Amino acid sequence: MADKSYLDWPFFEQRHAALERELDAWAAANVRDDHGEGHDTAAVDAQCRKLVRALGDAGWLRHAIGGTAYGGALDVIDTRAICLVRETLARHNGLADFAFAMQGLGSGAISLFGSAANKQAYLPRVAKGEAIAAFALSEPQAGSDVAAMQCAAVQDGEHYVLDGEKTWISNGGIADFYVVFARTGEAPGARGISAFIVDRDTPGFEIAERINVIAPHPLARLKFSGCRIPASQRLGEAGQGFKVAMATLDVFRTSVAGASLGFARRALDEALAHAQSRKMFGQTLADFQLTQAKLAQMATGVDASALLTYRAAWQRDQGRKVTREAAMAKMTATETAQQVIDAAVQMFGGMGVVSEHPVERLYREIRALRIYEGATEVQQLIIARELLREGKE
Repeated sequence: MADKSYLDWPFFEQRHAALERELDAWAAANVRDDHGEGHDTAAVDAQCRKLVRALGDAGWLRHAIGGTAYGGALDVIDTRAICLVRETLARHNGLADFAFAMQGLGSGAISLFGSAANKQAYLPRVAKGEAIAAFALSEPQAGSDVAAMQCAAVQDGEHYVLDGEKTWISNGGIADFYVVFARTGEAPGARGISAFIVDRDTPGFEIAERINVIAPHPLARLKFSGCRIPASQRLGEAGQGFKVAMATLDVFRTSVAGASLGFARRALDEALAHAQSRKMFGQTLADFQLTQAKLAQMATGVDASALLTYRAAWQRDQGRKVTREAAMAKMTATETAQQVIDAAVQMFGGMGVVSEHPVERLYREIRALRIYEGATEVQQLIIARELLREGKE
């Protein structure tokens, strides 16, 4: 088991350490350590729904939303808590981490910008695992470049009429509602976008395509054709959609680093156990200096990632701006986790690429985290932009 002395770092309060211990014990008893569904879409969907409900029943999803009046653990989302939850779940099972994360990301804009009626209608059900949430920002030609968005919503009295497509949408096909971003035209580029809550049974909305990726998760392309949405389902003011999206991502981008930490810690645990038990040439794999050097690099990278991750989480929980810090954490933790997991696969040799072996699953799980919620290259641009901005002040 990995060393958990990091929970004594000054970034955390006692309640955070207690949260990690309780969740770790619960996950060990309730989350199975495999992905037996393979690429069977129906089986993956069913398992994801089951995990959402289990996380809700056990009270863990309360940490994914803000507002005690709406079922949240606190009045505002505790960034350190969601990072710890994701790290802990990711150590046990990638799909469990996904289920928790998407409940938070999918409803985050409602927690931050929803009206009291919006919050009451959706957040309690999210917290209980009774409703599955999704965040629909990316399009076929507008991923990192949000300003290139083509999906449009035209106001028609007390409604908006939505037309266009979204793709790479996590929970696509199983979500009960989607927070959808569309161009409303108040200004050019990113300043003319608004955010809306779209229920899955809204006429004019359909799942156009299910998407299979290397780590099986519910993913889909969405299509909107004359989809009428009440104006009361808009989140924030008209034209504030980019602000809504970025504020939501600022909360949950740091938690991607938390999940990466969980994957990296599990890989390091697996590598350590294997190195100490694998016999070769009259000694153990751990006796070789090359192995020791690699383990040292892995452990140092994990700690460096953890320091950046929980600095960003702590800073946001103090009410400070974290755009640069969150980007640094996300970039470093995801890239480092890829390196740590790759080293673990190499250490296992042929066993490391056997389907459903723990490190093989980790290898597939980590790859997408270097892309979603802002690819590594986008994080580099964000960090540089913030540095240059500070230099001019």
